[in-house]
Amino acid sequence: MADADSMLNTPNCFGIYMAGLTFEWIKAQGGVAAIEKINIEKAKLLYSFLDESRLFKGTARAKDRSRMNVTFVTGNPDLDAAFVKEAAAKGLVNLKGHRIVGCMRASIYNAMPIEGVQALVAFMKEFEAANA
Repeated sequence: MADADSMLNTPNCFGIYMAGLTFEWIKAQGGVAAIEKINIEKAKLLYSFLDESRLFKGTARAKDRSRMNVTFVTGNPDLDAAFVKEAAAKGLVNLKGHRIVGCMRASIYNAMPIEGVQALVAFMKEFEAANA
């Protein structure tokens, strides 16, 4: 780029701008270490519920679990569909899993606040009480 006086290609200005906003947000959260701590807490909250649930079961082995995408099932496809529908009605969206693999997936990436995971677990407990 420098040798060609920037004539070969225009840098992705929007991507650079978005990266800058993301870096500012990460700093405002306390940095990468602080976000990691929160992500561990969010995953622990959800996996702890799944490990104790009478209705929901995690689909990943404990040693292979993701902190970002938590997959789970009820064991009944009709109940899974009802869960996704009722969750969406409560504002808990995008829980439907892969179209081929199935299951449900909670994506709890960096920007998902712990309150979102708490709301999901609270609804899962409510759904379990009504359906287990």
